[in-house]
Amino acid sequence: MTTAPPPYIGRFAPSPTGPLHIGSLIAAVGSYLEARSRGGRWLLRMEDLDTPRIIPGAAAGILATLERFGFEWDGGIVHQDQRRDAYAAALARLQADGLAFPCACTRRELADSAIARDGSHRYPGTCRHGLPPGRQARAWRVRAEGVVSFDDRIQGPQREDLARDVGDFVVLRADGLHAYQLAVVVDDAEAGVTDVVRGADLLDSTGRQIHLQQALGMPTPTYAHLPVATNAAGEKLSKQTLASAVAEQPPAAALLAALRFLGQNPPPALAGAPTREIWQWALPNWRLAAVPRSRHAPAPQP
Repeated sequence: MTTAPPPYIGRFAPSPTGPLHIGSLIAAVGSYLEARSRGGRWLLRMEDLDTPRIIPGAAAGILATLERFGFEWDGGIVHQDQRRDAYAAALARLQADGLAFPCACTRRELADSAIARDGSHRYPGTCRHGLPPGRQARAWRVRAEGVVSFDDRIQGPQREDLARDVGDFVVLRADGLHAYQLAVVVDDAEAGVTDVVRGADLLDSTGRQIHLQQALGMPTPTYAHLPVATNAAGEKLSKQTLASAVAEQPPAAALLAALRFLGQNPPPALAGAPTREIWQWALPNWRLAAVPRSRHAPAPQP
């Protein structure tokens, strides 16, 4: 007897390090429409674990912007900064199973190591078999071993040799904060997330996350990575690249720009329409297959 697939559960997980910009809006629109078009739930999570980067008031601003644009999420909002015990428990499991090890290396000591495919420095394995004499642990890393393969619904087949392409990666930082890779895996599993639709800037993180899911005995969602919006210099839109806030733009125009960026081609008659009418068109006409199969593209203009 064929087992029915679990009900679709998607999510949007912004970091409150600044206001939503058009790149964030694109990720929200894509994940929202894919969830709703499949009769699924759409969860909202604030990835506010990296406290040194959090901007006071940014989370409230993000929520206000999402509401103004007509997004409706299911259930309560999850805050990572309230889930540290869950991350600590997952790390303890990795430690108990011998899959994580303490590391004494500083950033300066790793500055000359090879570059990984995501642009970070690949860990050379200095502390993999034990701390050097006289050194104390600053962080904890997970052993990166094996090859991870998955089929991204937009970007196609992916393959990553963890030892060669990534190296042993941090799950507990030197400042005592749990790393993003661990937190997102724990959060998605606990929420029952079945499908992750997000920006392609996180495509190179997926292999590490699948590795952690397998190590912790957690399910692996289906992934779809949307093209990332870039500025004129080819840089991903972000606070660091001075991306403008979508809250400063007319919601309907920005929403139509996001849909066009995602290959949905809303009819010209929707220009000037209220957001409610744009959603009424977008929901039945959404096609993930129409999203461009590229990792980045110039940001749309509302």
